[in-house]
Amino acid sequence: MKYNPDIHHRRSIRLKGYDYLQAGAYFVTICTKDKECLFGEI
Repeated sequence: MKYNPDIHHRRSIRLKGYDYLQAGAYFVTICTKDKECLFGEI
């Protein structure tokens, strides 16, 4: 299927007016197959 901007579009989840270039903290979620513990324990 060819790209059609009328039906293939996504809304941005970015905050309007927020400067994403400034330093900040981010929360990242990583999921593993079958919830396997690969990254250590909390």
